[in-house]
Amino acid sequence: MAKVPAIVPVSDLRKDAAGVLKNVKDSKEPLFITQRGRATAVLMSLDAYERSEAERELLLLLARGEKEIAAGVGHSLEQVLAEAEALLSDG
Repeated sequence: MAKVPAIVPVSDLRKDAAGVLKNVKDSKEPLFITQRGRATAVLMSLDAYERSEAERELLLLLARGEKEIAAGVGHSLEQVLAEAEALLSDG
């Protein structure tokens, strides 16, 4: 079952910004800010943001690799393993 997102009206954010920020940091989940009943922004802790960015970067690298494979660009597994072994043996 999908998790219900945390939602806070902008008026509550104005009234208790410190409390809302503490809850966001503690929950490590994004918080949707609404204005006039509609979602207008997402607030997340710095840890959650950094984790999200790291995951996004990994997905971009994987997508780039998939494109290279489809285009026939890249290195064979044997080449990669040989280079890795050479790097490890130098250290």
